[in-house]
Amino acid sequence: MENSGEKFDIIVVGAGVMGSATAYAASKRGLKVLLLEQFDLLHFRGSSHGESRTIRASYPENYYPPMVIEAAKLWEEAELEAGYNVYFKTSHLDFGPSDNPSLLHVISSCEINKIDHRILDAHQVFDEMSGRIKIPDDWIGVATELGGIIKPTKAVSMFQSLAMKHGAVIRDRIEVKGIEPIDEQEGGGILISTTCGNQFRSSKCAITAGAWMKNLVKKVTGKHLPIQPVETSVFYWRIKQGHESDFTISPGKFPTFASYGNPYIYGTPSLEFPGLIKIPIHGGLECNPDERKWKAAKEVIIEEIREWIRGRFGDLVDADGGPVITQSCLYSMTPDEDYVIDFLGGEFGKNLVVAGGFSGHGFKMSPVIGKIVVEMLLDGEVGGGVDMKYFKIERFDGGLNGNAKSFADQVCFSSS
Repeated sequence: MENSGEKFDIIVVGAGVMGSATAYAASKRGLKVLLLEQFDLLHFRGSSHGESRTIRASYPENYYPPMVIEAAKLWEEAELEAGYNVYFKTSHLDFGPSDNPSLLHVISSCEINKIDHRILDAHQVFDEMSGRIKIPDDWIGVATELGGIIKPTKAVSMFQSLAMKHGAVIRDRIEVKGIEPIDEQEGGGILISTTCGNQFRSSKCAITAGAWMKNLVKKVTGKHLPIQPVETSVFYWRIKQGHESDFTISPGKFPTFASYGNPYIYGTPSLEFPGLIKIPIHGGLECNPDERKWKAAKEVIIEEIREWIRGRFGDLVDADGGPVITQSCLYSMTPDEDYVIDFLGGEFGKNLVVAGGFSGHGFKMSPVIGKIVVEMLLDGEVGGGVDMKYFKIERFDGGLNGNAKSFADQVCFSSS
């Protein structure tokens, strides 16, 4: 095959949004890049497909907002180079019980990161949203300006197109079966072998294999990463006739939103399917990505969302009719819901970076994560502005559950 045996500066394994953003960031710096994908490009089997992802700067953890803010700028730079939009801006609204620890940490994080925010009581939320969202009297809202929708499949395609524009080579339907360090006496670097018999050499390598990360790293290095694939369902609900435009970004100025508590429910304005609004639960079922059952969501999950819709949107959204469209997606969960972005170490030293475990909230940050991975591979460290200690593999050493937090997990998932 073409390029087999050729040596690259960086090989990226996995062409979802993280791998594609990494390939773009590397090729833009003039590096010789190869991006490999085991399935078809833009496939629907992982975490990087579909119609919408939320971007928001409001987080309980105070180390994510600076990454989101930088990512928003990088999204706009990439759009400018591509000549089209994948990021559609609106505001964002978090709400939940006034004593919810996660929501209180959102407020604290906004204060620490100097993010403009407004704390609203139930009546203020009702007025601000012109009656479109109702919350109980003992709930509060937190309004922030940085929100929006990113079109995922279109965004992945954009990064891949821009990477190729800068000289990157992209190959799909190539499954990696081996990643080995090359002895310094033989030139050093990394050797990638594939199930179809090809071998590729590079100075550096990044693994961005999404839900396949744990299995791939275990197979090629023997190292265990605590990353659990979870299959989740995304639901679209019908907006009642006559109110369709009220739930759009334009002219409706409707925000992206997150409802803290049990269950944690989130959503986006009506954009990709006119007349429908996306409202799922943040959770799912553990799975093996190669043996997915593609199960329909349990009725109890749908009923929970129905009750939530009735309480928050009243008769403006049709809860009784159930979801009109259901889509399946994968999360890659870590025990603490924080990312893994680190050198694999050992015999690979600082020549191999793994970036995964994005736990259902990484897509928005993909351009800054791609930039970070490239900085790590080229410079051995990150240039600044991001505290990488939260993303190190060693936080799980000895069976630990990772970063300690004083609020509950956001994603609820089970094994059955």
